[in-house]
Amino acid sequence: MQATFGTDGIRGVANQELTPELALAVGRAVARVVLSERFAIGRDSRRSGAMLQAALSAGLVSEGADVLDLGVLPTPGVAWYCERNGIPGAVISASHNPFQDNGIKVFGAGGLKLDNVVERSIEAELERRLDAAREGPRPAAGHSVGRILDDLAVEEGYLDHLLGSLEGRSLGGLPVVVDGANGAAWRVLPDVLSRAGADVTATGCEPDGVNINEGCGSLHPDNAAREVAARGASLGLAVDGDGDRLVAVSESGAVVDGDGLIALFARDLQARGRLAGKTVAVTVMSNLGLLRVLEEMGVAVRQTAVGDRYVLEEMARHGLSLGGEQSGHVIFRDQATTGDGILTGLLLADLMVREGRSLDDMVRGLVDKVPQVLVNVPAGDPKAVVDSPSVREAAAAIEAKLGASGRVLLRASGTEPLVRVMVECDDEETATASVDELVAAVVDAAVVVGAASAASPVSAPGSESPS
Repeated sequence: MQATFGTDGIRGVANQELTPELALAVGRAVARVVLSERFAIGRDSRRSGAMLQAALSAGLVSEGADVLDLGVLPTPGVAWYCERNGIPGAVISASHNPFQDNGIKVFGAGGLKLDNVVERSIEAELERRLDAAREGPRPAAGHSVGRILDDLAVEEGYLDHLLGSLEGRSLGGLPVVVDGANGAAWRVLPDVLSRAGADVTATGCEPDGVNINEGCGSLHPDNAAREVAARGASLGLAVDGDGDRLVAVSESGAVVDGDGLIALFARDLQARGRLAGKTVAVTVMSNLGLLRVLEEMGVAVRQTAVGDRYVLEEMARHGLSLGGEQSGHVIFRDQATTGDGILTGLLLADLMVREGRSLDDMVRGLVDKVPQVLVNVPAGDPKAVVDSPSVREAAAAIEAKLGASGRVLLRASGTEPLVRVMVECDDEETATASVDELVAAVVDAAVVVGAASAASPVSAPGSESPS
């Protein structure tokens, strides 16, 4: 039984890969590395969430720490609570993954995700905890055993924090459809928009433990689009299962992803003198069209590896106020320590009201997207496939052929056993043909790597965790 941190925590199939026993061991390891008297833990709406939260909590309290049970709460709400109270915490969630998966994300005392050094230390401690042959320190006993407490006011406090971002402004009856992905934001998302003065219609806000992300939320914006059309709404806001990413839908049904949202907010913040350093941080997945429009605005760009943690690190390093990912993680560092889909949606609605314009009007001609063709290729060991010489050679050949007119992105997924193959260039047919060529090389390499792994007497490492 092994576990490693990916770009966004530890993730696996609940009760098979991510078992209560493993969660218990993770809790003990975290308590011994991230030294604190208290930890806050929240979760999303998955059926397995309460089980894993209880196990993680048991591990923490067995090492003498107290646990504050925040119940079902969006990831950014837990991060806000940790920052406000100066304590570390964790979220039991697999974000946009299907309900049978789950994960453990850990925050430090400032509400920020742990850096690589701390994560490696936790992994080393976890390995020791799982090694039955090694005698470890005796666990706490008697008065040293921690307690599991709760904070019933956490959701109300988080709502007040969100509403504070409007600086007293109202949404003035703006008709909005919200899609809570049947996840952690199912109460907070419609509630905060209603309190801000919007006329809210809610969908994807009836979690039953297994319907999280199922045909709804940011992965399925068509659900919100249907409701926008049916209700004659001005805006649709769809978050993912743990509420840290957002995709918007205009009144015409056009989908605005993270790239479009970042362009809108960069323009607004720059116009108001609030864009720190006149720079935004984005990942290598951001569309070339976004990079071009930011350059036209006079906004500099810093690009990172895929994963909001890397965007946050870059923002902290350079004191930036805005960053995010194409997937819908948008980070307002002056107001949050992580991507917050609820905050993003609230500020987007506020931007529409302040400018007195529809979302269609605001995004028209803003980001002239360059065709991106993305294919996910199954692979037992994605990193080994990506690093294989044959795949590297194929990618280099395609990059040379595209020249300055395009680019290739090849990476091992941090969420699933997949290799993500993306080609971006001004000509869609060329992009498609190039992806097909590279996918063939990846498939061949996956077969070779799989055969080598099967022949090896060494057991394969634990699965990579989420991005």
